[in-house]
Amino acid sequence: MDTDFDELLSALHHPVGPVTSEPVCARPGHGAGHACLELPDGLDLEAFADAVSGRFGSARRLDPATATARTGLPLVEPFGDRLAGMRVWAYARRWIGCGTVRTDEGGIRPVVLVAERADPAADPLPADADWVDRVVAVTGWDPARARTVDWEAVETRLGTALPSDYKRLAELFGRGGFDGYLSMIVPGGRSEDLVQHTEWLAHFAATRGNGLWEPYKLFPARGGLLEWANTEHETQFYWLTEGRDPDLWPIITMEDDRATTRFDCSTAELIFRMLTESNQPFSMAGYSGTHWFMGYGDDE
Repeated sequence: MDTDFDELLSALHHPVGPVTSEPVCARPGHGAGHACLELPDGLDLEAFADAVSGRFGSARRLDPATATARTGLPLVEPFGDRLAGMRVWAYARRWIGCGTVRTDEGGIRPVVLVAERADPAADPLPADADWVDRVVAVTGWDPARARTVDWEAVETRLGTALPSDYKRLAELFGRGGFDGYLSMIVPGGRSEDLVQHTEWLAHFAATRGNGLWEPYKLFPARGGLLEWANTEHETQFYWLTEGRDPDLWPIITMEDDRATTRFDCSTAELIFRMLTESNQPFSMAGYSGTHWFMGYGDDE
Protein backbone atom coordinates (compact mmCIF):
# COMPACT_ATOMS: atom_id res chain seq x y z
CA MET A 1 0.00 0.00 0.00
CA ASP A 2 1.15 3.55 -0.72
CA THR A 3 3.06 5.11 2.22
CA ASP A 4 0.82 8.18 2.14
CA PHE A 5 -2.18 5.87 2.40
CA ASP A 6 -0.68 4.12 5.44
CA GLU A 7 -0.08 7.43 7.20
CA LEU A 8 -3.52 8.79 6.32
CA LEU A 9 -5.27 5.61 7.39
CA SER A 10 -3.42 5.69 10.69
CA ALA A 11 -4.39 9.33 11.16
CA LEU A 12 -7.95 8.46 10.22
CA HIS A 13 -8.12 5.50 12.57
CA HIS A 14 -6.90 7.47 15.58
CA PRO A 15 -10.00 9.67 15.95
CA VAL A 16 -12.28 6.78 14.95
CA GLY A 17 -11.29 4.44 17.78
CA PRO A 18 -12.55 4.67 21.38
CA VAL A 19 -13.76 8.24 21.78
CA THR A 20 -13.15 10.45 24.80
CA SER A 21 -13.77 13.90 23.31
CA GLU A 22 -15.41 15.48 20.31
CA PRO A 23 -13.27 16.12 17.23
CA VAL A 24 -12.26 19.73 16.59
CA CYS A 25 -11.20 20.89 13.13
CA ALA A 26 -8.10 23.08 12.77
CA ARG A 27 -9.23 24.60 9.47
CA PRO A 28 -10.06 28.32 9.69
CA GLY A 29 -13.81 28.81 9.90
CA HIS A 30 -14.48 25.21 10.88
CA GLY A 31 -15.71 24.39 14.34
CA ALA A 32 -16.10 21.40 16.62
CA GLY A 33 -17.92 18.20 15.79
CA HIS A 34 -15.60 17.16 12.97
CA ALA A 35 -11.94 17.11 11.98
CA CYS A 36 -10.52 17.49 8.46
CA LEU A 37 -7.31 15.63 7.69
CA GLU A 38 -4.32 17.31 6.07
CA LEU A 39 -3.93 15.70 2.65
CA PRO A 40 -0.72 15.32 0.63
CA ASP A 41 -0.52 17.04 -2.74
CA GLY A 42 -1.64 14.86 -5.64
CA LEU A 43 -3.63 12.42 -3.49
CA ASP A 44 -5.58 9.90 -5.59
CA LEU A 45 -8.83 10.32 -3.67
CA GLU A 46 -10.66 7.40 -5.29
CA ALA A 47 -7.78 5.04 -4.62
CA PHE A 48 -7.56 6.27 -1.04
CA ALA A 49 -11.31 5.81 -0.58
CA ASP A 50 -10.89 2.21 -1.79
CA ALA A 51 -8.23 1.77 0.88
CA VAL A 52 -10.63 3.17 3.49
CA SER A 53 -13.22 0.60 2.37
CA GLY A 54 -10.62 -2.08 2.94
CA ARG A 55 -10.32 -0.92 6.55
CA PHE A 56 -13.87 0.20 7.42
CA GLY A 57 -16.11 -1.78 5.06
CA SER A 58 -18.12 -0.83 2.00
CA ALA A 59 -18.95 2.84 1.46
CA ARG A 60 -22.14 4.55 0.41
CA ARG A 61 -22.42 7.52 -1.94
CA LEU A 62 -23.84 10.45 0.02
CA ASP A 63 -26.33 12.77 -1.63
CA PRO A 64 -25.79 16.14 0.09
CA ALA A 65 -29.31 17.26 -0.82
CA THR A 66 -31.01 14.40 1.01
CA ALA A 67 -28.52 13.67 3.80
CA THR A 68 -29.95 13.15 7.28
CA ALA A 69 -28.42 12.54 10.69
CA ARG A 70 -28.81 8.79 10.03
CA THR A 71 -27.08 8.93 6.65
CA GLY A 72 -24.16 11.32 7.28
CA LEU A 73 -25.41 14.91 7.57
CA PRO A 74 -22.58 15.89 9.98
CA LEU A 75 -20.17 15.31 7.07
CA VAL A 76 -22.10 17.79 4.91
CA GLU A 77 -22.50 20.59 7.44
CA PRO A 78 -18.90 21.93 7.33
CA PHE A 79 -19.19 22.55 3.58
CA GLY A 80 -22.87 23.22 2.87
CA ASP A 81 -23.71 23.52 -0.82
CA ARG A 82 -20.02 23.52 -1.75
CA LEU A 83 -19.88 19.74 -1.24
CA ALA A 84 -19.75 18.14 -4.68
CA GLY A 85 -19.84 14.47 -3.66
CA MET A 86 -18.72 12.08 -0.94
CA ARG A 87 -18.28 8.43 -0.05
CA VAL A 88 -19.17 7.75 3.60
CA TRP A 89 -18.72 5.10 6.25
CA ALA A 90 -20.36 4.69 9.65
CA TYR A 91 -18.02 3.37 12.33
CA ALA A 92 -19.08 3.36 15.98
CA ARG A 93 -19.38 7.00 17.17
CA ARG A 94 -17.88 8.48 14.03
CA TRP A 95 -18.71 9.20 10.42
CA ILE A 96 -15.88 9.01 7.89
CA GLY A 97 -16.09 10.91 4.62
CA CYS A 98 -13.93 11.12 1.47
CA GLY A 99 -15.14 13.58 -1.13
CA THR A 100 -14.66 16.82 -3.04
CA VAL A 101 -15.78 20.40 -2.43
CA ARG A 102 -16.00 23.41 -4.72
CA THR A 103 -13.51 26.20 -4.06
CA ASP A 104 -14.10 29.95 -4.24
CA GLU A 105 -11.95 30.01 -7.38
CA GLY A 106 -14.29 27.61 -9.15
CA GLY A 107 -12.11 24.56 -8.75
CA ILE A 108 -12.47 21.29 -6.85
CA ARG A 109 -10.39 20.09 -3.92
CA PRO A 110 -10.43 16.77 -2.06
CA VAL A 111 -11.49 16.47 1.57
CA VAL A 112 -11.21 13.64 4.08
CA LEU A 113 -12.84 14.12 7.45
CA VAL A 114 -14.20 12.43 10.54
CA ALA A 115 -17.38 13.70 12.21
CA GLU A 116 -19.39 12.86 15.27
CA ARG A 117 -22.12 10.25 14.80
CA ALA A 118 -25.09 10.42 17.15
CA ASP A 119 -26.15 7.19 18.81
CA PRO A 120 -29.05 5.88 16.69
CA ALA A 121 -30.32 3.93 19.69
CA ALA A 122 -31.21 7.24 21.36
CA ASP A 123 -34.26 7.55 19.10
CA PRO A 124 -37.38 5.98 20.65
CA LEU A 125 -38.63 2.76 19.10
CA PRO A 126 -42.22 2.42 17.88
CA ALA A 127 -44.38 0.42 20.24
CA ASP A 128 -44.91 -2.26 17.60
CA ALA A 129 -41.22 -2.64 16.67
CA ASP A 130 -40.24 -6.27 16.21
CA TRP A 131 -36.73 -7.67 16.72
CA VAL A 132 -35.63 -6.92 13.16
CA ASP A 133 -36.87 -3.33 13.49
CA ARG A 134 -34.86 -3.03 16.70
CA VAL A 135 -31.66 -4.27 15.05
CA VAL A 136 -32.16 -1.75 12.23
CA ALA A 137 -32.78 1.04 14.73
CA VAL A 138 -29.87 0.35 17.06
CA THR A 139 -27.37 0.18 14.17
CA GLY A 140 -28.73 3.25 12.38
CA TRP A 141 -29.05 1.22 9.19
CA ASP A 142 -30.93 2.68 6.23
CA PRO A 143 -33.73 0.25 5.21
CA ALA A 144 -33.66 1.78 1.72
CA ARG A 145 -30.44 -0.18 1.15
CA ALA A 146 -32.35 -3.49 1.16
CA ARG A 147 -31.72 -5.99 -1.64
CA THR A 148 -33.82 -8.74 -3.19
CA VAL A 149 -33.05 -12.41 -2.57
CA ASP A 150 -34.58 -15.35 -4.47
CA TRP A 151 -35.52 -17.27 -1.35
CA GLU A 152 -37.40 -19.94 -3.25
CA ALA A 153 -34.19 -20.86 -5.10
CA VAL A 154 -32.09 -20.67 -1.93
CA GLU A 155 -34.42 -22.82 0.15
CA THR A 156 -34.93 -25.32 -2.65
CA ARG A 157 -31.20 -25.84 -3.00
CA LEU A 158 -30.74 -26.10 0.77
CA GLY A 159 -33.70 -28.44 1.12
CA THR A 160 -35.24 -26.48 3.98
CA ALA A 161 -37.11 -23.28 4.77
CA LEU A 162 -35.21 -20.67 6.77
CA PRO A 163 -36.21 -18.45 9.71
CA SER A 164 -38.28 -15.51 8.49
CA ASP A 165 -36.44 -12.91 10.57
CA TYR A 166 -33.09 -14.09 9.23
CA LYS A 167 -34.40 -13.64 5.70
CA ARG A 168 -35.43 -10.07 6.47
CA LEU A 169 -32.02 -9.36 8.02
CA ALA A 170 -30.23 -10.81 5.00
CA GLU A 171 -32.28 -8.64 2.65
CA LEU A 172 -31.83 -5.48 4.72
CA PHE A 173 -28.15 -5.76 5.61
CA GLY A 174 -26.56 -8.14 3.12
CA ARG A 175 -23.06 -9.45 3.70
CA GLY A 176 -21.22 -7.83 6.58
CA GLY A 177 -20.74 -7.70 10.31
CA PHE A 178 -22.55 -6.11 13.23
CA ASP A 179 -19.98 -3.84 14.89
CA GLY A 180 -17.52 -5.48 12.49
CA TYR A 181 -17.65 -8.49 14.84
CA LEU A 182 -20.63 -10.77 14.20
CA SER A 183 -20.64 -11.63 10.50
CA MET A 184 -23.78 -13.02 8.89
CA ILE A 185 -23.52 -15.72 6.22
CA VAL A 186 -26.04 -14.74 3.55
CA PRO A 187 -27.02 -15.85 0.05
CA GLY A 188 -24.83 -14.22 -2.58
CA GLY A 189 -21.94 -13.50 -0.25
CA ARG A 190 -18.72 -13.26 -2.25
CA SER A 191 -16.60 -15.25 0.22
CA GLU A 192 -19.31 -16.98 2.28
CA ASP A 193 -22.49 -17.71 0.37
CA LEU A 194 -25.00 -19.45 2.65
CA VAL A 195 -25.79 -22.28 0.24
CA GLN A 196 -22.20 -22.93 -0.84
CA HIS A 197 -20.96 -22.73 2.76
CA THR A 198 -23.62 -25.18 3.92
CA GLU A 199 -22.83 -27.58 1.09
CA TRP A 200 -19.09 -27.35 1.79
CA LEU A 201 -19.59 -28.14 5.49
CA ALA A 202 -21.92 -31.03 4.63
CA HIS A 203 -19.28 -32.46 2.28
CA PHE A 204 -16.62 -32.05 4.99
CA ALA A 205 -18.79 -33.89 7.53
CA ALA A 206 -19.66 -36.63 5.04
CA THR A 207 -16.01 -37.31 4.22
CA ARG A 208 -14.33 -36.63 7.57
CA GLY A 209 -17.09 -37.21 10.10
CA ASN A 210 -19.03 -35.03 12.57
CA GLY A 211 -16.36 -34.99 15.26
CA LEU A 212 -15.95 -31.20 15.19
CA TRP A 213 -19.64 -30.73 15.99
CA GLU A 214 -20.26 -33.45 18.58
CA PRO A 215 -22.58 -34.00 20.37
CA TYR A 216 -24.51 -32.59 17.41
CA LYS A 217 -24.59 -33.58 13.78
CA LEU A 218 -24.32 -31.21 10.89
CA PHE A 219 -27.16 -30.27 8.55
CA PRO A 220 -28.60 -31.87 6.37
CA ALA A 221 -28.79 -34.58 9.05
CA ARG A 222 -32.19 -34.44 10.75
CA GLY A 223 -32.03 -31.84 13.52
CA GLY A 224 -28.50 -30.94 12.39
CA LEU A 225 -26.61 -27.67 12.80
CA LEU A 226 -26.86 -25.06 10.01
CA GLU A 227 -24.36 -22.21 10.34
CA TRP A 228 -25.65 -18.66 9.76
CA ALA A 229 -22.99 -16.45 11.39
CA ASN A 230 -19.56 -16.37 12.97
CA THR A 231 -17.35 -13.93 14.83
CA GLU A 232 -13.81 -12.68 14.45
CA HIS A 233 -13.02 -14.77 17.55
CA GLU A 234 -13.99 -17.90 15.62
CA THR A 235 -17.27 -18.54 17.39
CA GLN A 236 -19.83 -20.15 15.08
CA PHE A 237 -23.58 -19.55 15.29
CA TYR A 238 -25.88 -22.34 14.13
CA TRP A 239 -29.55 -23.07 14.00
CA LEU A 240 -30.49 -26.41 15.52
CA THR A 241 -32.84 -27.48 12.73
CA GLU A 242 -35.24 -29.49 14.87
CA GLY A 243 -38.96 -29.27 14.14
CA ARG A 244 -40.85 -28.16 11.07
CA ASP A 245 -41.09 -24.45 11.89
CA PRO A 246 -37.71 -22.71 11.31
CA ASP A 247 -38.93 -19.68 13.27
CA LEU A 248 -38.78 -21.89 16.37
CA TRP A 249 -35.29 -23.27 15.78
CA PRO A 250 -32.98 -22.77 18.78
CA ILE A 251 -29.53 -21.25 18.22
CA ILE A 252 -26.36 -23.09 19.20
CA THR A 253 -22.99 -21.37 19.44
CA MET A 254 -19.76 -23.32 19.26
CA GLU A 255 -16.39 -21.92 20.24
CA ASP A 256 -12.87 -22.99 19.32
CA ASP A 257 -12.63 -25.19 22.40
CA ARG A 258 -15.96 -26.78 21.34
CA ALA A 259 -17.83 -25.18 24.26
CA THR A 260 -21.47 -24.71 23.29
CA THR A 261 -24.25 -22.37 24.39
CA ARG A 262 -27.93 -22.70 23.52
CA PHE A 263 -30.28 -19.75 22.99
CA ASP A 264 -34.03 -20.31 22.75
CA CYS A 265 -34.82 -17.15 20.83
CA SER A 266 -35.00 -15.88 17.28
CA THR A 267 -32.03 -14.81 15.18
CA ALA A 268 -32.86 -11.10 15.32
CA GLU A 269 -33.57 -11.19 19.05
CA LEU A 270 -30.18 -12.71 19.76
CA ILE A 271 -28.39 -10.12 17.62
CA PHE A 272 -30.24 -7.27 19.31
CA ARG A 273 -29.46 -8.59 22.78
CA MET A 274 -25.79 -9.09 21.88
CA LEU A 275 -25.64 -5.47 20.74
CA THR A 276 -27.41 -3.96 23.73
CA GLU A 277 -26.98 -6.18 26.82
CA SER A 278 -23.58 -6.23 28.51
CA ASN A 279 -24.34 -9.44 30.44
CA GLN A 280 -25.23 -11.32 27.25
CA PRO A 281 -22.75 -14.02 26.16
CA PHE A 282 -20.71 -12.70 23.21
CA SER A 283 -21.93 -9.18 24.03
CA MET A 284 -20.95 -6.26 21.80
CA ALA A 285 -22.46 -3.69 24.19
CA GLY A 286 -19.29 -2.69 26.01
CA TYR A 287 -16.90 -1.72 23.22
CA SER A 288 -18.12 1.47 21.60
CA GLY A 289 -21.62 1.99 22.97
CA THR A 290 -22.73 3.09 19.49
CA HIS A 291 -23.45 0.34 17.00
CA TRP A 292 -23.10 0.00 13.25
CA PHE A 293 -23.10 -2.55 10.47
CA MET A 294 -19.93 -2.93 8.42
CA GLY A 295 -20.75 -4.07 4.90
CA TYR A 296 -18.30 -6.45 3.23
CA GLY A 297 -19.58 -6.03 -0.32
CA ASP A 298 -18.74 -3.54 -3.06
CA ASP A 299 -19.21 0.18 -2.41
CA GLU A 300 -22.68 1.45 -3.32
